[in-house]
Amino acid sequence: MLRSCLRPLERCFGRIGGGDGLMWHMDLKPHAYGEFSIAVVQANDSLEDQGQVFTSPSATFVGVYDGHGGPEASRFVSNRLLPDLDRFASEQGGLSAEVIKKAFRATEEDFVQLVKRSWLSRPKIASVGTCCLVGAIAGDTLYVANLGDSRAVLGRRSLGGKSVVVERLSTDHNVAVEEVRKEVVELHPDDSQIVVHARGAWRIKGIIQVSRAIGDIYLKKPEFSRDPLFQQFVSPIPLKRPVISAEPSIRIQKLKPHDLFLIFASDGLWEQLSDEAAAEIVFKNPRTGIAKRLAKAALSEAARKREMRYNDIRQIEKGIRRHFHDDITVIVIYLDQHGQVGHSKFNGSTNDCTRVPADIFSFNSDESEETPLST
Repeated sequence: MLRSCLRPLERCFGRIGGGDGLMWHMDLKPHAYGEFSIAVVQANDSLEDQGQVFTSPSATFVGVYDGHGGPEASRFVSNRLLPDLDRFASEQGGLSAEVIKKAFRATEEDFVQLVKRSWLSRPKIASVGTCCLVGAIAGDTLYVANLGDSRAVLGRRSLGGKSVVVERLSTDHNVAVEEVRKEVVELHPDDSQIVVHARGAWRIKGIIQVSRAIGDIYLKKPEFSRDPLFQQFVSPIPLKRPVISAEPSIRIQKLKPHDLFLIFASDGLWEQLSDEAAAEIVFKNPRTGIAKRLAKAALSEAARKREMRYNDIRQIEKGIRRHFHDDITVIVIYLDQHGQVGHSKFNGSTNDCTRVPADIFSFNSDESEETPLST
């Protein structure tokens, strides 16, 4: 079912964001059930976010990958996770929670093997990881799978039709959330330092805030964290067993006629905007450029917190910009014909892939784009 949607994995780039050399956006494109929009803002020296939308006549797939420690894991996952999902769905006759779990496990294991092959030349790769948020629409069914603190939000029309009702579809796996903190502590009753408050936030082993991710191998396999080669970069971490996991939270639900749109975004957006504020922006504004509008709203809020203007913050260089906001990826999926396929604006005989550039600054400045990490 998924194979035709995911191959070939060609790049289809959009336009740059006017006036901000660290923004890329794609205003509006059709998919089988409606239209979608994407925007990305780079804050780090290397863009650590990656995002993609795959469309076919019968399904729409969304991926948001928020890397940490470097861009390698998010780029790797953007090339592997949805094809793995395709493979297992084809083998087992369609999507299911078990198919999704198998795809996440396969991608995680592939990245572990890459780390092992790269270890001697690039020991720091053991500390690179990525949050993963995946959505799939097939007929009237929505699948959302999540690792980390990227987030999916559903906007549905209220009974009166004049406002939007917001539903969060994913779980934030971040120890800043008390329930997640308790979960991690309960899983490690013999470790009094499993979660500590360090550098202004709750962190697992004083290092990382997310409790689930692909990668971060040194927090999963003790042999890496104990190796003197790796300890050139990271202090020794006494591990008896993995302290984070790659097991996704999965939600499956039927879409209803009053479900209007979905917002998939990395935590760079949600650090600045509430679920409700983001949904209100989508509900009250024209579709064209809606993802860019959300990204600009997040930048405006980041500027406001520093008593700055939006025009000031968009002139700050990459790397330095990270002191003001994180990388931001936002994808808005409009739901016009769920339960049916073949939206009137979508060429039902073709498949399409829209992916963000590997590096926004390089893309906008016409420099050579960095090649995604290969296997």
